[in-house]
Amino acid sequence: MNQAILSTELKNLKLFKRGKVRDIYELEDRLLIIATDRISAFDVVLPNGIPQKGKVLTALSLFWFGFTQDLIPNHLVRGEDSSVFYNLSAEERQLVNGRAMLVKKTSPVPAECIVRGYLSGSAWKEYQSSGAVSGVKLGEGLLESQKLGEPTFTPSTKAETGHDVNITFAELENQEGVEIASKLREISLNIYLKASEYAEDRGIIIADTKFEFGIREGELILIDELLTPDSSRFWSKEEYEPGKPQPSYDKQFVRDYLEGIKWDKNPPAPQLPPKVVEETSKKYLEARKRLLDENQHSQS
Repeated sequence: MNQAILSTELKNLKLFKRGKVRDIYELEDRLLIIATDRISAFDVVLPNGIPQKGKVLTALSLFWFGFTQDLIPNHLVRGEDSSVFYNLSAEERQLVNGRAMLVKKTSPVPAECIVRGYLSGSAWKEYQSSGAVSGVKLGEGLLESQKLGEPTFTPSTKAETGHDVNITFAELENQEGVEIASKLREISLNIYLKASEYAEDRGIIIADTKFEFGIREGELILIDELLTPDSSRFWSKEEYEPGKPQPSYDKQFVRDYLEGIKWDKNPPAPQLPPKVVEETSKKYLEARKRLLDENQHSQS
């Protein structure tokens, strides 16, 4: 098992922001986004990371940005390219190799654009109590993990700290204006439909996912990460069985472990045992292998 990369300190670049997973550096009107192996659960970053995770997130985001660019422009300038690293030492280049995206700086839209094709997670809890999700009324008698009649757009606030809060489409219209809100919904649904068809052909169900958008020079563009196991629920098509939670290609092993030890979900988070780390890493790598049609992938 490779060592997890928990943080970067690039000496000649200005640190713009350190997120839960990504270290972001500023290069004039561009940003260099480095995906580390940090992992968060219940909005808390855990003390040990998941080896290879950052490389999986970067590889998948690069693929999906290319796959969806006919639907909407995105912030990507380029992924792996030596010219990105002109200010880095050889050691720093090696550290960020396979983890870097050079992107355009934007004014982010302060909303998470969530599309749900299946009833799971917080949506399932909300449905059980109200029969609706983010103000969208759903049919009666639906099961946990059931496929919805059509994908549903359920936006939420974008919180810098703490939990995002689900909002209705009307609230999104009030926040962003009718035109932008409609565009966000239409583009999000179109990306989800196109990506879901591709993924299902490779044995993966995209149960739900979240998109983020920014404005650059008056134009709405797709930003952040895209259709990764951190921003989506990926399920195995072969194992799918409605009426219960599904095994997923993401940090479910981590969440299940933390629930099992009755952690109170407040910092500091507990150390993860090696077995949980190893199984979680395997899940991320399996998602990449399936979605990128990799028959054999080096884990270097």
